[in-house]
This record gives sequence, structure tokens and C-alpha cells, in this order.
Amino acid sequence: MELLQTLLSNAWAVTLVVLFFGGSIFVHELGHFLAARWRGVHVERFSIGFGPKIFSWRGKDGVEYRLSWLPLGGYVALPQLAGMSAIEGESGNAWEKLPPPSYLSKVIVFAAGAFFNILFAFALACVVTFIGQPTSSTLSSTTVAEVLPTIETADGKTVPSPASQAGLQSGDVILKIDGKPVQWFGEIVEQLSLSSGWNAKGERQTIFTIQRGSQIIDLTLLPVLGGNEKMRRVGFSPVAKMVIGKIAPGSPAEKAGLLVSDEIVAVNQKPVLTISQLVDGLQSKPTGLIALTVLRDEKKLDLSLNRSIATKDSADIGIGLKSGVIFTHPSPFAQIQEAIGKTVGPLIALINPRSDLGISHLTGPIGIMRSFFDLAQEGLPFALWFTIIVNVSLAVFNLLPIPVLDGGHIFFATIAKLRGRALPADFIATTQSIFIVLLFSMIIYVSIFDVRRIVRDNTDPKPAKPAPAETPKTPAPVVPSPATP
Repeated sequence: MELLQTLLSNAWAVTLVVLFFGGSIFVHELGHFLAARWRGVHVERFSIGFGPKIFSWRGKDGVEYRLSWLPLGGYVALPQLAGMSAIEGESGNAWEKLPPPSYLSKVIVFAAGAFFNILFAFALACVVTFIGQPTSSTLSSTTVAEVLPTIETADGKTVPSPASQAGLQSGDVILKIDGKPVQWFGEIVEQLSLSSGWNAKGERQTIFTIQRGSQIIDLTLLPVLGGNEKMRRVGFSPVAKMVIGKIAPGSPAEKAGLLVSDEIVAVNQKPVLTISQLVDGLQSKPTGLIALTVLRDEKKLDLSLNRSIATKDSADIGIGLKSGVIFTHPSPFAQIQEAIGKTVGPLIALINPRSDLGISHLTGPIGIMRSFFDLAQEGLPFALWFTIIVNVSLAVFNLLPIPVLDGGHIFFATIAKLRGRALPADFIATTQSIFIVLLFSMIIYVSIFDVRRIVRDNTDPKPAKPAPAETPKTPAPVVPSPATP
């Protein structure tokens, strides 16, 4: 039965990946296609994917529709607008012999893909507003639970944590990072990763604006690079709710009278604000009586748990913690604005020489599909939320004024409009070829790091189970590979 459930879950996840990832590319290309037909521009081919075709057919409208082997994007072949034969294949008609469309038609057709991605994202955002946007309750707080005394750097050294050095304290509420408001722990991690502050001594510097009691204080932290991704870290954890989701029959927890939905707030009269604190409390007495304080129906209740024999996992008392997903209902406009910020922020940091963010931190098609798969297993709301981010990212990224991308085509068309004559065909073809090579080189480079992350996650030794709890997934924002017109 468990195997069947796993297979069904994976099949559902794969279905959502195909539906939403493939659908995002399809919507982008559909925008180009419909705009071209509306403006009377010749459409030679509509392809999902690049490279050799898997299968194709020619419609009554004369357009070749195909599915290609490389699922790294897609394209609509528009020989009147751009010579892209290097990735789209040769056109049946020489594009130079076709009548040139107007400047307005070019702008409309090239911008339509991004416009349709935004429309798709907005439609999904309306659904999310209705059903709720998922957020982990264990990450929803910006209140500091505990400050680590030390932290391990990316090169394996153990150093005093920047949080402890700066005087961050348990109970502090983090309001801003470098002047930018944060509302949940994920935003703290994100803004810290994008931080580009340095002090006069050449040390990384990030300003935390906190509330301590009635005081608003600015703390200057000196982050270190940590983790496999070598991003800024300071060494603290947020408040987490330990809400019981299941209780094993006959376990010490059941015998103690614990119930599903009880929230554990103290072990042996010591408050627990994080899962690690809960584990430490349970492991402090491998056998004997353990005093638990729980919240039940908003009332505190003291219970005694008797563990007669020591178990292999001294933190296992027969409970499973809820994943702690809560749902908010932001407006569609707020969701689109948030997604734009999650795309523009990394792009700005990427070109900022003072930032620690590099191309290796970007997520390509492989990483995006993996995130889709992981989130689809968490549920449809997670997949919808991520699809909104991907579509907005796809729109913003494709409008950058870089040759090969939609924005690059608009840029060339604008230059031709201003100079009063078309740019030389050889110049356009050479520039496009150069940037095609650069684009696919970047995709391959980013994909290598995507694969390394997957391998590392599947092969690294798992840490000792802190408690039979589930940890919700919180993917980072992405900058996807482009679709082309």
C-alpha cells in the first residue's frame, strides 16, 4: 500500500511538472504566435523545445508544429522578424525576401510572450488568492529563537557566529535587512543572500533592524560565507511551533495523554522554541519521567511522560510533528509584485561586483523541474505558487536587452527605428550566433550546478533525526532559461 501511494504521488508530481513547467513555456510561445498572426507576420514553425524534432505536423494554416528533444525552452520561428536559424533551423522562405513588418508589429510580437506569461501568472494568482498561499509556520516568524555561539564557514572552519558577536538576542524581532522590510524567515535568508554591504575594513556587512521590547535598534553584523552554496550566514534560528501531527499507538506519548494538535512549549520546565531545543530536552533524560508543557485549546497543560527504557533514538517518544503549513490570501497584484522582486533582486545582485551571488547560484531548467517535482509532492498550492514565480521570472528575463532574448530583438528594432534604416543582416546574424553560444553555455554551466545539488542532496549523509518531524520545503527564487520568439 505504501509503495502504491509513493507511485501515485510521484505520478501526480510528474503530471504537475509537465502541466505547469511545459505550460509556462507553451503560454510564452503562444503569446508570440497569436500576436504574429494578429499583426500579419509570417509564422514558419511553433516548437516546444530545441534541437531535432520528436514529431511534428503541418497545420492547415501552413505552420509546422513540433515537439523537440531539448526541453530547455521553445520558439516560434518568425523569419520576417529575426534570423534565428542557428537554433530554429532553416526557414522554408528566405526571410530577407519577405516584406518587413512595422516597428510597432515587431515590438508587439516580441513583447507578447512576456505579456502572456504575466497574464498566466495573474490568473494563477487569482486561484492562489482563493485557495491560499502556503507558508511554513515554522518559518513564518521573524522572531529570534536562539543565537548560535559558533558557526561553520564554507571552508570548514568554526568561528564565533556573527549574530552572537553583534549582540542579537533570543526574542528579538527582525524588522528589516539593509533597510528592506522582512515578514518571514524566508525573506530574511533571501535578503541576507542578496546583501552586498562591506565595511571600511573589507569585511562583509549587513544591517539588521530589530525590535527589542519597545526599542528599535540597528545591529551591524559581519556575515561569513557558509553552506554548500557559500552564501552569507550569521547563525540564528527562528521561533518554530512544535505541533503534534500524529501519535504512535502504545507509545510513551500516547500513554502520557498527548493529543494530536497539542503544541509542545516546554520540556522539564525549560521553554522550547526550536526543534533542536525540543530534541535536546528529550535527550536530556533517556529514561524516567519527562515533564512536558503543552498548549491545548489555548490553555497550558502539564503532562508527565514516562520512558521506562532507553531507545536507540532518545528523542523518539512516538510523535510526528505537523509540517506547519499555514495559508495566507494575498491579492493577485501583491503576488505578482513579490514574484517580480524575487526575480529582479537576484539579477541586480548578479551584476553587482560587491555581491556574493554568482551565475553558479542561478537555477536552470533542471533545477526548475526538480523544484516543481519536489513542490508538487507537497501539494497543488505549492506548485501554483512556484509556477507564478517561474512565469514572472520568464517574462522579466526574456525582456532583458540581450541579443537572442525578446528584449534583445526589441532593442535591435528600436536602434533601427532611430537610425532610420535596418541594421545590417550580417551584423544581426553574427551577434545572434555569438549570444546563442553564450546563452547555451550559461545554461549548461548552470545545469552542472543543478545536477551537483541534486547529487549532493541524495548522497550527503543525513543528519541524525531531531524528532520524527517533517521539514517543509522552501525553494529559493529562480532565474529560468529563456524561451525565444
